[in-house]
Amino acid sequence: MDALTVAYRHVPVMLDEVLDHLAPQPGEVVCDCTLGGAGHSIELARRVAPDGLSIGIDQDDMALAAAADRFEREAPDSEHLLLKGNFGSLDELLVQAEVPGVDCFLFDLGVSSPQLDIPQRGFSYHEDAPLDMRMDPGNNTLTALEVINHYNERDLTRILRIYGDERHAARIARQVVRRREKAPIETTLQLVEAIKAAIPAAERRHGGHPARKTFQALRIEVNQELDVLERGLRAAVRWANPAGRICVISYHSLEDRIVKHVFSELSQGCTCPPDLPVCVCGNVPIVDVRTRKPLRAGEREVRENPRARSALMRVAVKLDVTGDQRNAGGPRG
Repeated sequence: MDALTVAYRHVPVMLDEVLDHLAPQPGEVVCDCTLGGAGHSIELARRVAPDGLSIGIDQDDMALAAAADRFEREAPDSEHLLLKGNFGSLDELLVQAEVPGVDCFLFDLGVSSPQLDIPQRGFSYHEDAPLDMRMDPGNNTLTALEVINHYNERDLTRILRIYGDERHAARIARQVVRRREKAPIETTLQLVEAIKAAIPAAERRHGGHPARKTFQALRIEVNQELDVLERGLRAAVRWANPAGRICVISYHSLEDRIVKHVFSELSQGCTCPPDLPVCVCGNVPIVDVRTRKPLRAGEREVRENPRARSALMRVAVKLDVTGDQRNAGGPRG
């Protein structure tokens, strides 16, 4: 096993719950939209083998290389297709895969452990590294360095407050602007110093690392994660076969809110005013939401894998809706 594969030995979060709710069957098509270390994908592939197809999508070349090696060793008899890209472009990627539909979709939205653990990627506030944070350095030109050194104070405050839920957003943005006027902020630890200087000492002693929320906000901004999530999720619903299952694991409230909103919207029927005797909107439910409240990892898993602590899982099933049903009006039930 080479060093690259060792680095990408990602522990799959809520694996038992994923397999239970996706329930992959032999001969089905499964799509892991966030391949990472392929921990989920390997298990999905084994369950649809030998006649099924496992599709894995990732924008990280290191992840794709490690996943290919792992499939070769652990699931050599499974038919699999690994595609480089972002699930925000799911339509184009599935056209490339030449599949008519998909039976199981998985989105695991957490940053994979190797990306956090490789200092050069700039995701970690524990190691000194260039401010990067790009998931796909080859195609994304916006870096955390550019955000920190070129966004104005108001935009920095907005990003930290909305994407990081950082109560000291304004203080941190002000401190960043003051420091960069003297010299650019170029490394992760330089940014950490600015954050610590902005937060009162008494509040730095509790609530985790003081830079955690700022780094989360920057990662989301750099990679446009929230826009990509909604786009990818809606595409997955379009591509899902009737009775196809869609499972999403998110790690903070903004992501979970988007998943909840999309699933809720697509599960709604008629939206006409209640005083109309006949439906004119033609809306019918497209998905059945199976998790009214998000599922969480069990206590044992959280003890063994602390990154599962914040995981929130939602699941929906595609309904068998024809175009005629979707567009037809009629009496209200």
